[in-house]
Amino acid sequence: MSLSKFYPLEELKAKIESERRQNKKIALANGGFDLIHIGHIRYLQAAKRTAGILVVALNSDNSLKKLKGRTIIPEQGRIRLISSFECVDYVTIFDDDRVNRVLLTLKPDFHCKGSDYTVDTVPERETVNSYGGEIAIVGGAKIRSTSWILEEIRSSGHKKAV
Repeated sequence: MSLSKFYPLEELKAKIESERRQNKKIALANGGFDLIHIGHIRYLQAAKRTAGILVVALNSDNSLKKLKGRTIIPEQGRIRLISSFECVDYVTIFDDDRVNRVLLTLKPDFHCKGSDYTVDTVPERETVNSYGGEIAIVGGAKIRSTSWILEEIRSSGHKKAV
């Protein structure tokens, strides 16, 4: 599997500017995606439906460890996994706690967040508003999370997750 959808942020900026010149709308989804489950797939597919181009910004290993206290799949593996989804057009990595720098660099038309948020609770709301973007809550009701899956594995007596 190739990494043909992966670009460092500055290179991705040029790609997105080219897509925009072709009148394509851009959506951005972000997250750790450290154990892929059905909720992630629903989120990404719904995010793709909001625009012609879907960019996924992945938390780096360092960022994910700070936020969640763990990484299950190293970032290179997560890049490969997310890149394999047909609905994903581009993938980038960010090392910050929040995706604000990616948003300000790419200025996507839509910042897509899962249904565990509302438009008013999206942490990057002010950033999106600052450049005139829209927040889209996508993916349907939250029925799964990596943390929930890990807890199920722990409580069932398994010693090792995946």
